[in-house]
Amino acid sequence: MEVLKVLLLSALFSAVAAGNKVKKLKVEIEALESAFATVLEDTEAAIANLTARIDTMEAERVELDKAHAWQALHMAAAAACRGSVASGGTGPVANAVIAKENTRSCNAICSETPFNNCDADVSISGYRGQAESYSQRLGYYYNYGCETAGHTNVRLDEVKADGGEIFKGPDSGNWYYRFCCCRQG
Repeated sequence: MEVLKVLLLSALFSAVAAGNKVKKLKVEIEALESAFATVLEDTEAAIANLTARIDTMEAERVELDKAHAWQALHMAAAAACRGSVASGGTGPVANAVIAKENTRSCNAICSETPFNNCDADVSISGYRGQAESYSQRLGYYYNYGCETAGHTNVRLDEVKADGGEIFKGPDSGNWYYRFCCCRQG
């Protein structure tokens, strides 16, 4: 009978110990689930933060691309002005390229600036991408002269254009922009 008591007591003790192990495992599982939930929340927050930062960087990149595109157009306008005048532009100081308002002459526009003499009214446009042949048309140019408003379509007026219009070329609905070539003297 003593052996039976010992066996029963041993089985009971094992059951209690196993129950304590189960309780301990349940507590550990709850702690792991809580830790995992925290890691998951932190990861989701980090991903949301990175996504927002990437979106901001992409928006900044678009603005920088616009600024560079407008700068390239202005440099092309300066070159067009330089080439539109037999003398190459004269006067005591550097000459200026001024945005052309679609309804006014360059004589009127230049006269309202320190660069009060008009040398030319240039209109330029270029296609995107690299040339693929020596016969490919890469752009357009015109010189309307200083005296008249010339072509008055508002789409040719950079100041009135939406900033993103710089990304549109002749093949996507935009024609060209106009500039006054002005000098002091």
